[in-house]
Amino acid sequence: MRIEIDGSAIHSESDLHEFLSRALDFGPYYGANLSALWDRLSTDVERPIEIVWKRAGLSRTALGESEFEKIRDLLLRVQAQDESFGWSDRFSVIFE
Repeated sequence: MRIEIDGSAIHSESDLHEFLSRALDFGPYYGANLSALWDRLSTDVERPIEIVWKRAGLSRTALGESEFEKIRDLLLRVQAQDESFGWSDRFSVIFE
């Protein structure tokens, strides 16, 4: 599955959680915070999945450097986890 995030539409962490919750069908009990996002992406999302964050610079500006880096680092940690497991079907993320 390929999911494209439009950076011009992500102005807050809440925007990102709402988008990913809909795109990945997290259901009504999703906590909409970074811990919950880690839990869902690292264990619950069916692989393979590729997230492409288009115009990520716009989100970086809207979110602020620190907040954007927390989210980016989480996504990259999920990717690194799958790589370390040696899975052929993995989570991957691309920032454009």
